[in-house]
Amino acid sequence: MSFTIQGRGISKGRAKGLLLKSTEPISFLSGVDPHTGIVLEKSSPLCGQSISGKVLLFPHGKGSTVGSYIIYALKRNNKAPCAIINMEAETIIAVGAIIADIPMVDRPRDDIYSVDDGAVVCVDGDSGCIEIE
Repeated sequence: MSFTIQGRGISKGRAKGLLLKSTEPISFLSGVDPHTGIVLEKSSPLCGQSISGKVLLFPHGKGSTVGSYIIYALKRNNKAPCAIINMEAETIIAVGAIIADIPMVDRPRDDIYSVDDGAVVCVDGDSGCIEIE
C-alpha cells in the first residue's frame, strides 16, 4: 500500500530511492566525506553509513555555510543523496540542494519518521509531495 505525505517543495526535480533517516541534524562540513558519501560525524546515528543514492531524511542542517559546497561536491562525485527531506529547511541545506540539483522537500504534514529505513520513497520537489511505496 502506498501513500503520500504533502510537504513544501524547496529544490525542484523528482527522485526515487531508499529512505535513510536520522533523528539528528547533519553537518556536511567535516561530517560527511564528499568523496565517498560516508557519514563521518561520530555523534550521528548515521556514522559509517553511506548517503549516496538515498532519500536522506533529517531534521535540519547544522554548521558552516561551506556545507552547501560539500553537498555540491557530493553530487559532482556521484555520492550525493538522490533527494533530501527536512523537517525544516535552513539556508545551508537548501542552497546545497539547489546548486547540486537535488530534489528537496521540507515540512512534511504527517509523521514521516514512522516510515521504515529502506522504504522506497519518491520525492517531488516541484509539488512538495513525498510518495511512500
